[in-house]
Amino acid sequence: MPVRIMDPHAPNWEHCLEPASLSDIGLRRANNQDSLATVIAGSPEKFRSRGHLFLVADGMGAHAAGELASKLAADVVPLTYNKLVDPSPAEALMAAIEDANSQIHNRGMASDDFRGMGTTVSALALLPEGALVAHVGDSRVYRLRGSRIEQLTFDHSLVWELRAAGHVSSGEAPSYIPKNIITRSLGPNPQVQVDLEGPLPIEPGDVYLLCSDGLSGQVKDDEIGKVLAALPPKEAVQALVDLANLRGGPDNITVVVVRVTGPLAPGGATAAAAPSAASPDGLRIPPAIAWALGLLTLAAGVLAATGRSEAAWVCAVVALGAGGVALLRKYGRARSQPASQPFGRGPYASSDSTPDAPFAERLAQVVQQLREAATGANWTIDWERFRTHESRAAAASQGGDYLAAVRESCKAMMFMMAELRSQPERRKLGGGDSTSFSQGP
Repeated sequence: MPVRIMDPHAPNWEHCLEPASLSDIGLRRANNQDSLATVIAGSPEKFRSRGHLFLVADGMGAHAAGELASKLAADVVPLTYNKLVDPSPAEALMAAIEDANSQIHNRGMASDDFRGMGTTVSALALLPEGALVAHVGDSRVYRLRGSRIEQLTFDHSLVWELRAAGHVSSGEAPSYIPKNIITRSLGPNPQVQVDLEGPLPIEPGDVYLLCSDGLSGQVKDDEIGKVLAALPPKEAVQALVDLANLRGGPDNITVVVVRVTGPLAPGGATAAAAPSAASPDGLRIPPAIAWALGLLTLAAGVLAATGRSEAAWVCAVVALGAGGVALLRKYGRARSQPASQPFGRGPYASSDSTPDAPFAERLAQVVQQLREAATGANWTIDWERFRTHESRAAAASQGGDYLAAVRESCKAMMFMMAELRSQPERRKLGGGDSTSFSQGP
């Protein structure tokens, strides 16, 4: 899809993104245990230091435990991340997730009803120096660039861990291996290991997607990419949720989509590794340390001017020593990672997402099944509008324009699902005796 032309006078830190999000209970669950967060930087300074933050969490636990765990993650991570002004973004994001883990664990230990509760978390920070991802569990972060969709996160699941260890082939996992067992989550244990990816260069036109496994378990990677390529973010999140529900909707479904519509880096350059502060090597001196150094330096100058050279020398040495030790303690770990070397080893999967005839045909079949279901159930439908999208999709497919065919079929599907939700009895597909729409070949 073409990149939207931006106002050249608009500040690029604020008007360079097109975000959208949606969380749905699905068709088989009694409550929604997913949570999400979208935090857009409120000022150029905040953007330079912390960027824009997006998060998806998928809770686990009986009663309302999973719902509470995911909500704590969605509340605590952005709050702590933005409060930690001195560490690097990578350190701050890791510390924020560790803080969320501690709070969820303590809350679980304090009540039998919440004991053992947990949640996945996947967070994406879009910064001037690139895209930074932190995650625990199997909620995913994808990037669509051009015609390829890439999974930037490694699933902390039994299947993926066995595959990484060489015990399972890279293809379809054997049926005897449970696909829903995760090996890492926030909450069950006092400590948690957080994986970091990036910072990865950002280009205008990139589309990022964060989701719970309610989407990725029902819609294949390449299909996700084809929908993202065909629709703007607000329509894409709805189409993906509807498609997951039409394929059974066995779990909660949460989707966050962010399209980069313009350059994020200052001066209009493409985001890449860059210093984050005013000092020449990119090291930012914390305000408290700067004040202390300033006072000691001033004292040294006054003492020297009054002839007390020995005392002045002591102040100068103390200033240099204290500043050096404090900076070493504060930044030693972050600077051990070379600026040119990103964290992680992603992407971990990649698929071609060019809209094609097979996917256009599968969507056309879904639309046809919806039409037949609506006719058989005597739903009250604006048939003229539905048939307009359906006929446009058929004409585009016949002419080989599969991007337009996917777009119009998705619009027909979304329209029919919206009409279904507006029916007096608010019937649902996929639950009870209803029919689930298959993925096709």
